[in-house]
Amino acid sequence: MTSQAVALQVIQQAICALAGWADPSLGDRFQSQLSTEDQAVAKAKELLSWHDDTQISYLELLFDAVKLSNGNERNEQHYCPVVAIEASDNSYPPIPYPLTAPPDLEALEAYKTIVKQELKKIGEQDWHNLSLLTLIVEKYGSCLSFGERNIALIDMVRSTAAVASALVDNPDANEIGLIAGDLSGIQKFIYTIASDGALKSLRARSFYLELVTEEIVQQLLEELNLPRTNIIYAGGGNLYVLASNDTSKVKAALDTIRERFNKWLKNTFQGKLFLAIDYLPVPTTALKTKGFADIWTHVTKNLAKQKLRKFEGDIHDFIQLKPSHEPCRVCHRDDLQSLKNLNRFEPDSSRACWMCRTMFELGDELFDIKAIVRSKRSNIKCGVQRIYLQKRYYYFFQESERALQVAKDDETVLLVNNWNLKNYHKNNTVPLLLGNYAQRSEEKEKYQKKAGFIRANEMTEKAEGIARVGYLRMDVDRLGRIFAEGLGENQTLPRLAGLSRQMSYFFKVYLNSLAKNRKQNLLEARNSVKTLENTQCLTKDDRPNLLFIYAGGDDLFVSGAWNEIVEFSFDVYQCFRAYTGKNPDITLSGGISIDGAKFPLYQAAKTSGEAEEAAKGNGRDSLGLFGGKFKWDEWLGISENMNVIDAEIRTYLSPEVKPELWGIFPIVDRLNNVDTNYSRSFIRNLLLTAEAQENMLAKIQEEKSEDIQREIRYYLHLPKIVYTLARLPSQVRDNENFAPVRTSLKNPYNAPYFRAIATWLELLNR
Repeated sequence: MTSQAVALQVIQQAICALAGWADPSLGDRFQSQLSTEDQAVAKAKELLSWHDDTQISYLELLFDAVKLSNGNERNEQHYCPVVAIEASDNSYPPIPYPLTAPPDLEALEAYKTIVKQELKKIGEQDWHNLSLLTLIVEKYGSCLSFGERNIALIDMVRSTAAVASALVDNPDANEIGLIAGDLSGIQKFIYTIASDGALKSLRARSFYLELVTEEIVQQLLEELNLPRTNIIYAGGGNLYVLASNDTSKVKAALDTIRERFNKWLKNTFQGKLFLAIDYLPVPTTALKTKGFADIWTHVTKNLAKQKLRKFEGDIHDFIQLKPSHEPCRVCHRDDLQSLKNLNRFEPDSSRACWMCRTMFELGDELFDIKAIVRSKRSNIKCGVQRIYLQKRYYYFFQESERALQVAKDDETVLLVNNWNLKNYHKNNTVPLLLGNYAQRSEEKEKYQKKAGFIRANEMTEKAEGIARVGYLRMDVDRLGRIFAEGLGENQTLPRLAGLSRQMSYFFKVYLNSLAKNRKQNLLEARNSVKTLENTQCLTKDDRPNLLFIYAGGDDLFVSGAWNEIVEFSFDVYQCFRAYTGKNPDITLSGGISIDGAKFPLYQAAKTSGEAEEAAKGNGRDSLGLFGGKFKWDEWLGISENMNVIDAEIRTYLSPEVKPELWGIFPIVDRLNNVDTNYSRSFIRNLLLTAEAQENMLAKIQEEKSEDIQREIRYYLHLPKIVYTLARLPSQVRDNENFAPVRTSLKNPYNAPYFRAIATWLELLNR
């Protein structure tokens, strides 16, 4: 059998198991359609402990099993059985938060009915459609366990199909292969641009790199004759694929891919992008042990060595003299002569190279792209545009039906965030998950058929208070360690695949949901989801004026009206913590910059990145904003988590009564809702107090006495604050909402937060 055939057989068996769980008679119907089990399938199932009596049940939260520190035992959490990636209203799927108790029998029976109705629709032709059947298992088996309670059905099934495909030529092999790839230089490619329309160009560039990663994976699978089930992860420039133990064949394929793509990358991007790709054999006995994670870590480290020797065989090409021409005003490359107006409809627009012009035009079109056709043909009419990626053309369509009509059997159709099974009845159709939320612009340029996404000047107009744009960068803390050691002895292939899938779901799918429908995914959900208890929200509205520049893998870069970006950062953090069961070892850090509409985007990306790094340097689990860096619990003011304050500081402040309002958010929230106006001098004096503390601390930096530094940091504010509060109008001082603010501001626990509080209030009230 071929690798495609054995993968299909595994997926068909999964459909049988799912059908048998939902309705035994339906399971018998599918069971009768199975062909004789291939040896490779039998061996793969044996290796991963998939037995005839393996049962489907409710799914425990895999994130609960992640441990990077010695902590208390965590309560088990579970998923309600739901369709994990299904949009009911042409929108995005709701975030499936874990429950603190197993689902009841009624919920399971109701879900069985849903599954049974869908499986009954599978026709004779569909039974041999690997793509469709895999998506069915993913949709309906992502929140169900198979065998062990924290292994999802889809993760066990895809892992088994991948192993079977790797063993198809030699079922008795003692090893298979793990391929890892890393497209380096992404930061430089995406962020080092400066031009009009930089937002749309940046968004297009991040999307372009997703397609480059897709093309690398596609060619790799074609070289090795592997199905897509062998992809463990692909996105954000990283990829992991299972292959056979035929070392010579795999290495030859990798050499071909590496040479082919790096030659193209060097010529197309002047060597700014580089593909590192490597392979290590994996003992089959390691697939369900911690040994698999060790090999995963090892092969990833090998990529770092390759990246230190980029284009080592092409040094001569980089050092030889080359003619220089007028530099592109966007990316600054000067090796091309064919510069033209970035915006072909604006005669005064910047002169740019072909790549930057392509990205500029693609930027607005991304808003309405529903499908992409990958083809060798150069003459498909798609109505939008096409791009060329190393021997393949990618055509963009605004209607998925049209893409499915024009695609031939040997061409791939990528459907963007589309989980409607009726669109997958062609075997070459696959979903493309994309974190791509954007608010549509209210302005339309003369050359556009419809308005594209929101622009920086519109963001400033929609901002509350000061007219500014916010830029947010966030990523998961210690992700490498989570994958390398977080699951301990249970660091197996299906679990690592599950962690990877669930991280991708959050950043590529559920972030869209949160931005599109905040009320459903946060404001309403916190009434029923225990892990969303004590959620802090400054406003009770949707926050739509956002633009995702990049979201995928484990990180994001988002722009928007500054106040919405600030609140969105808190929303993302609180939803991610709830999604991961509030595991203390799985956290996010982020940084925000706030700038004018015409501030260079590459500089804003740098500034927000520096704020994020400052947050990482604060012990992670932090946010850098308004010139400060504090733990999220300090920003949110969750008083039961005041242990985020250093233990020595808590001891030092122990005689002090803990304030009613602690942290930044609660005080800003209360002051923002005071019914009467408080003077601008109040905010200014808060800032002056913060500056006095900082200046005094700077002067005595060389002092050895930590007690003196603490006295300045926590008590220097008292005279100034008492004076400031006393000078407020009586209608402010006597306001019932202001009373707890008055006492809390005098409390030394809040002394470090004055600058952040005052800056936030000042921007809101400009």
